[in-house]
Amino acid sequence: MREVLGKIEDVICAIALVFMTALTFANVVSRYVFSASFSFSEEITTYLFVLLSLIGSAAAARRKAHLGFTAIVDLLSFGVKKAIATCSYLLAFLFSAALFWYGISMVQFQIAHGQVTAGMQWPEWIFGAFVPLGAFFIAIEFLFLLIDTINSKEGDAK
Repeated sequence: MREVLGKIEDVICAIALVFMTALTFANVVSRYVFSASFSFSEEITTYLFVLLSLIGSAAAARRKAHLGFTAIVDLLSFGVKKAIATCSYLLAFLFSAALFWYGISMVQFQIAHGQVTAGMQWPEWIFGAFVPLGAFFIAIEFLFLLIDTINSKEGDAK
């Protein structure tokens, strides 16, 4: 399951990045060649950036690539390190689970009130759904890390 989620995260990130790059490039070319830009490009690029940031955070969690300062923690015993890591991953999971929960509430609000995007006048919930989607992936990755940390024994590889 972890491998499948990892592949999905990587594919979503790649598609979002390629689409953002192509759209931005086409908009720049359009401005220089036709002296006009695509009115929707900034809006779509911004929403895709949100998606890319959230899914990228999940991918970083999977790789244990989030920034951290471990100079002091590295000096501690295995048990203390494990306790700190457990607390860190638990807090990260709880935060991302809350983001997922409130993201769903936000999407429900957008649907109920018929909110539309400023430029394209598309339903806002389409892009608002990126928040709970990304938060779901982040929560799952931190849950996996939490379980791995709880089950770790001294001498296990990091």
